[in-house]
Parts: sequence; structure tokens; C-alpha cells
Amino acid sequence: MTSTPDPVAPAPPTATQPVILVVDDAVDTLRMLGDALVAEGYVVIAARDAEEALERFEVAVPDGVLLDAVMPGMDGFAFCEKIKGTPAWSHVPIVFMTGLSESDQILRGFACGGVDYVVKPLRIPEVMARLATHVRNARVTRLAQEAVDVAGMGTVVLDTQGRMAWRSPQATAWLALAFGADAAAGKRAGEWLGAALSDNETTRDLGRHGRLLARNMGQGNLGESMLLLTLTPPDSDAAQRLRDIALTPRETEVLSWLAKGKTNRDIADILGMSHRTVNKHLEHVFEKLGVETRSAAAAIAGRLLPQD
Repeated sequence: MTSTPDPVAPAPPTATQPVILVVDDAVDTLRMLGDALVAEGYVVIAARDAEEALERFEVAVPDGVLLDAVMPGMDGFAFCEKIKGTPAWSHVPIVFMTGLSESDQILRGFACGGVDYVVKPLRIPEVMARLATHVRNARVTRLAQEAVDVAGMGTVVLDTQGRMAWRSPQATAWLALAFGADAAAGKRAGEWLGAALSDNETTRDLGRHGRLLARNMGQGNLGESMLLLTLTPPDSDAAQRLRDIALTPRETEVLSWLAKGKTNRDIADILGMSHRTVNKHLEHVFEKLGVETRSAAAAIAGRLLPQD
């Protein structure tokens, strides 16, 4: 008696072959799609339920998923939410296969993160065309996002609920440096990124490692938001001390002109303010610097302020 081939044992993929995970509790569907995908040049991994599919993800992250919506145990919608809720997997495009024609089921598939759907009985040419488009688009997007790492920056993608949907390797390393790796680190990082989303940018002091800047780059596909992370070198001792002194921008300007030997009247004319306002700014500067004379303030300014 001849044995039937195991549909879950694909041949080793080459570096350029995209890998597709097919999840369906019907063995006939697995075989039909497996044969069609192999003919198109894909490497095929199969799973008969959601739990088995999660095990496949733990071993190798595929380039795309064809997913049955209705299965025993965890259904396709819950499985999709699980994948999209895991940053390392969330970039994988998921195409639902369903025999359900009700619009609410279709909408549910999109709401949980699916990119498309095909209706059973499957039309193989349509399935192949749709899958190829989504796999290609996902690969291009992923390469573009990871290329940012080469330029010394990192990328974080937030979903419509402000959760981290994806992050580049560089961004992952910087966020771990900034917020640690304990159980609450993700929440702290998420709150910080949320501030960048609402305020357009935010920074975090990493001490001797420098300062981490997150900048909101706007919305992308499906309402997702992209944040660009940049790590700047640590401040010099003088710059750090100047920040600690907490001079206002106007006080810094007044001190800068004082260090250049300008009188109060000169400073008032240069900055377009009254002589009395200059005096008031200098009172605050002297207090913050802990000095009582112009010469002492000018000496400190010469050490702290950048020279033209």
C-alpha cells in the first residue's frame, strides 16, 4: 500500500522563493492549493487548524497566509488577530478563504487585519493573482522599512488602536535600551510612542547613549501610522549643564549677547525689547547661574554657550 504525501512537509526553500502557509481543516483543499502554489513557484506549509498554524509561525514566518475563516477550535478571525497582535509576525499578509457571503463576516475579516478574501469554491487563478499582489506589496514595504536601519534610523508602525504592529530591528534594539525588556516595557514604550503620535515628536534621554527621538511620519496603509526613530549622540558636559540650568530661549539669547560684550541697551536694540525687560532677564540669568556680576555670568557663558 502506497503512502500519501504529507502536505505539511515542504521542500527546503531557496533564498528567493516566497513561503505560503495554507490553513484549512479540509485536506482536499490543502492538497489542491498546495499543488497550485507549488506550480507557481511557492514553497508551501500547511496546517489543519489555528493551533497548528501558530506552531508553523514559531518555526518559520511565511510571506503570506491563505486562511480558512471557519474552523473547529480557534477560528480564522481569532488566529488573524493573534498574528496581527504579534509585532514580529504582523507584517504577513493574510487572505481569508470563506464560504460565507454575509457582508458582516467579510467586514470582520478586514477588521481583524486581513488584507483580502476569496470565496469558496475557490477559483484558483483568482487566488493566485490576489496572493501574488499582496505578497509582493508586503515584501516591498518590509524592505523599505528595514532599509531605514541602514541609514542609522529605525521604524515603528502603529495600528489604528495605537499598538505596535511592526518595528524594524534597529527600532527594537533602541526601544529595549530605552525601556528595558521586562513585562511592562512594552506598555512604557507604547505610551512614549503615543506621545509622539499626538505631539508629532518626542524625545527620551538615554544618558551616555544619547537621546532617542521619535517623529510622526503620518499615516500609511489601512490607517497605520509610521514613526521614525533617531538616536543622537550624547550631549557634551557643557550642553548638559546648560540644559540643567534651564534657561529659557530668551534668557539664553540675552546671555549670549552679554558674553559678546554688549551692553544692556545694545541687547535691547538687537533683540527688540525694552531696557527694563533685558534687566529682568538678566536678574533671572544671574539667579540660575548663581552669580552676582556681569563678568562672572559672561565667563560661565563662554564655557557653556556654543561659539560662533
